[in-house]
Amino acid sequence: MRILGIDPGIAIVGFGFIDKNGSKLTPVQYGCIQTEAHTPEEERLLHVYEGMLQLIDRYKPEAVALEKLFFNRNVTTAMSVGQARGVLVLAAVQRGLPVAEYTPMQVKQAIVGYGKAEKKQVQEMVRMYLKLSAVPKPDDVADALAVAICHAHSYTLNSKINEVLRK
Repeated sequence: MRILGIDPGIAIVGFGFIDKNGSKLTPVQYGCIQTEAHTPEEERLLHVYEGMLQLIDRYKPEAVALEKLFFNRNVTTAMSVGQARGVLVLAAVQRGLPVAEYTPMQVKQAIVGYGKAEKKQVQEMVRMYLKLSAVPKPDDVADALAVAICHAHSYTLNSKINEVLRK
């Protein structure tokens, strides 16, 4: 199963494609979609949307997992990220992909085993899970891979639960 993990943003959208084969996780491609700061917001959103469609069409994931928004005090930033998240979900749904959402705490719990883990702990575990030589940069990329790994673990658990419930 190929999973696309996304860390939504307006300036930087982290993405990570991983393959799950049994308990083995393999990185396929990861990086980020970046937009210029002084570009009109509608153009930035279009760039994010078109970039995500191109990635989905090229790497053909079977599922998409996004990090749920964490609202802080900067309402303007939260609104922009929310709009970017909307176009990312739209791109996935237009391609017929199921979309799952995970809170930062759920991702940390799945990756480190502790929902209040430090960012560096999560990044190092991502590196170890995927047998990478270094932690992916920028941080948004490591976060996106963490979301994909979280979904891989959650998908397996949910599949087993559903299998038991069907019996």
